[in-house]
Amino acid sequence: MAFSNIPKLPLAQTPTPIDYLPRLGELLGTRNLWVKRDDCTGLGFGGNKTRKLEYLLAEALETGADTVLTVGGLQSNHARQTAAAAARLGLNCELILEPVAGTPESLYPHSGNVLLNRLFGATLTLAKTGQDGIDLMHQRAEVLAGEGYTPYCIPVGGSNTTGALGYVQCAREIADWQYQQDTEFDHIILATGSAGTQAGLLAGAALFDLSAQVRGFCVSRTSDDQADLVLSLARPLFDRLGLPHETLAERVYTDGRYVGPGYGIATEGMTHAVRVTAETEGLLLDPVYTGKAMHGLFDSFQNGTFGPDDKVLFIHTGGAPALFGYETALFEDVKAP
Repeated sequence: MAFSNIPKLPLAQTPTPIDYLPRLGELLGTRNLWVKRDDCTGLGFGGNKTRKLEYLLAEALETGADTVLTVGGLQSNHARQTAAAAARLGLNCELILEPVAGTPESLYPHSGNVLLNRLFGATLTLAKTGQDGIDLMHQRAEVLAGEGYTPYCIPVGGSNTTGALGYVQCAREIADWQYQQDTEFDHIILATGSAGTQAGLLAGAALFDLSAQVRGFCVSRTSDDQADLVLSLARPLFDRLGLPHETLAERVYTDGRYVGPGYGIATEGMTHAVRVTAETEGLLLDPVYTGKAMHGLFDSFQNGTFGPDDKVLFIHTGGAPALFGYETALFEDVKAP
């Protein structure tokens, strides 16, 4: 099926803006830094998952689903956007939320995305330490099916070949912007976790002839493990779109140096990147994904990986609501209650 013919729901406000970052760029020694504002997709405080949900929930409705289920960490941005999309479409929504070790416990369990999930009317199931959220999701789907519901399970991060199509569309927007501005990016930077965003951008780059290197800064895995995950998703996506992928592995760039102690755990570099970006551009990153990716971008300019003439686009995948769970990690003078 041609990309433009794949069923899609209008959930996101797109194309999202590409904004110039002059003050942050000056600090890093460049006049060539931009951000793709996918935190502005609109649905339930926005974020990258809304693009994926446009395709996933179109597929869900085609199957006759009346209930959607997904799994993620307690402050999952994907879970929050799934709950918002389900509310808009009149679907039941059940979220399986897993604990995240090492997070600031005093604020983390009830603020930010957790509060928003409740406002959107989702049913929350909190997994216990050691329980597998994916197993719990499928067990719950079986129960719902036995009760006469039609459930549809969405993978972690909305990352499968259907969800990744959202970032093929994002690549099309980048290509259109480059054509209108008569310029080309050298690097596209993003945080890479469940891998659907990076896989989709790689497929979109091939489909719409983007020459930029897509560089993913890992938030939960080593460089090699993340590259394997990206490839495992990108190859079937390329097949689905009829794209050759003999040289795909050469185009997968992942950097695991900025994960820190683990997923969702604050690092000094993340905190610095979040605060500097806010103070110079009024732009709110998040502590789990974009903060760590921006730390990687800072280092890339400072260590000479990027030169002052390299044109760099940072994909802002959203997640700012999670900041409210990280106050004690972001500011040393704030004491936990």
